[in-house]
Amino acid sequence: MHEVGIVQSILEIAEQQTRAANATCIHMIRLRIGRLTGVVPEAIEHAFTILRVGTLAAGAELDIDYVPAICWCDACRQEFAADGLYSDCPTCGEPSLIVRQGHEMELVSLEVS
Repeated sequence: MHEVGIVQSILEIAEQQTRAANATCIHMIRLRIGRLTGVVPEAIEHAFTILRVGTLAAGAELDIDYVPAICWCDACRQEFAADGLYSDCPTCGEPSLIVRQGHEMELVSLEVS
């Protein structure tokens, strides 16, 4: 389960940033995770609940914005919602190899004190 490693990295970065801000407690961690990352939302949330114990984020909440997959059709010159990495344009049926969003994995913000 690679979600454990992802959450460990998020907590390390969050703690580094919190200390750099001369703060001692993390109240909220906000993430953006694309649907095409292969990350299982429930696994991220479960790993966070377990791994935050004993960290500056021990009482923190986790807010995740799951970003939908959006592809670009060169033939139609338009974006469309995609089900997977390679999707056919719903208008013209042409396959799209251009993914505009859905691969994100970002630590967006922290609320600290």
